[in-house]
Amino acid sequence: MKNRIKTFGEWLDKEQIDGAIITSPDHVFYFTGFYSDPHERLMAIILFPKEEPFLILPQMETESARKAGYSYSIVGYLDTENPWDALEREMKKRARKVERMAIEKSHMNVERYEEIQNRFPGVSIVGAEKKLQEMRVIKDEEELRRMEKAGELADYAIEVGVQAIREGITELELVAIVEYELKKKGVEKMSFDTTILFGDNAANPHGSPGTRKLQRGEFVLFDLGVIYEGYCSDITRTVAFGEAKEKHVKVYNTVLKAQEAALEASRPGITCQELDQIARQIITEAGYGQYFTHRLGHGLGISIHEYPSVTGTNPLPLKKGMVFTIEPGIYIPGEIGVRIEDDVYITETGAKTLTKYPKELKIIQ
Repeated sequence: MKNRIKTFGEWLDKEQIDGAIITSPDHVFYFTGFYSDPHERLMAIILFPKEEPFLILPQMETESARKAGYSYSIVGYLDTENPWDALEREMKKRARKVERMAIEKSHMNVERYEEIQNRFPGVSIVGAEKKLQEMRVIKDEEELRRMEKAGELADYAIEVGVQAIREGITELELVAIVEYELKKKGVEKMSFDTTILFGDNAANPHGSPGTRKLQRGEFVLFDLGVIYEGYCSDITRTVAFGEAKEKHVKVYNTVLKAQEAALEASRPGITCQELDQIARQIITEAGYGQYFTHRLGHGLGISIHEYPSVTGTNPLPLKKGMVFTIEPGIYIPGEIGVRIEDDVYITETGAKTLTKYPKELKIIQ
C-alpha cells in the first residue's frame, strides 16, 4: 500500500496537484487495504504530493480500517457531524495551498463536487482516473495470487452447478445451490449477481434468473464470480442438458473456436482491438456475426469491470501483468445463448488462464 501511495504522490507532485480526494470504495481499498460500502456517508482517502495521507470515514468504521492494515492517519466522524468540516480542516493542515485538486470524476456526484468548490474557492479540478487506471492495470504477485484463488473458487462453483442440474429445477434454485456451497467454502461475497439461464433465456447476455424450469434439450449458461481477499473472478460456461441439437452444437463449437483463438493470440504487444477482431472474425465467418453483440472482454481485479476494455475500438497494446476476460458469445433470440469466458493473465510470452473448468461441450444426463 505504501508503494502505491508513494507512486500516486509522485504523480501529484509532477502534475503540480496539491491533493486528491479519492472516494470510490474500490480505490480506497487499493490504497488502504480496507473495503467498505459507506452508502450515503462520505468515505475517502486524501492523498498529497509529499505529506502523509489521511482516511476519512464514519467513526464506527475506524477500528475495521486499522485491522485491515491501514497505518496512516484516520479521521472518524459521527453521524451528527459534518464530515466536510473535518476534511477541509485536515487537508489545509497538510497542504500549503489548495489550487489544484484531483478527484474521480466518474464517481464524484454533483453535490460533493459543489461542496469542494465552496470550501476551496477557485480550486481547479483534475481527473485522477487515467493515473489510477495506469497503476491498477498491471497486477503484482500478491494481486495475482488472490485472483488465482478467486479463479479456483469460480471453477468449483461451476462444478457444483453442473452436478446439481436435473430436469425441472429452476434457474433460481440452481443459483441458490451454487451460492450455498460457496458459503460453506468461506466465500463471503460474489463478485456480481450469479447468472444461471436456461434455453432461450440465455439469448439475453445480461438476463436475470427466474422460475423457468429446465427441460431436456436445453442449454444451461452459468456466469458467476467470487471475491477472494478483495479480488474478483468471472467465469462463464455453457452446458447442454439431456441432448444437444446439431445446430446448437455448431453454435457452441463456433464460440469455443473463437475463444481459444483469442486465448492463443494473447501476448504482450497485441492490441485489445486485434484480439477482439480475431474472435469476431471467426464468429462472423461462421454466419453468426450479428449475434455477437458485446465486446470480447474487460479488465478484472478489485472491480468486476475495470480497465482495459477489450473491444474492437481500443488500440491499447497488452502488457505483462494485465488481467482481463475473454468471453465471446452467440445469442440467437428466442432460441439459444452460448458464452465461454475465462480470466487471463498476460505473461512475458503469452497468457495464463486463471479459470480452468473444462470447455469441451458437456451433455449432462
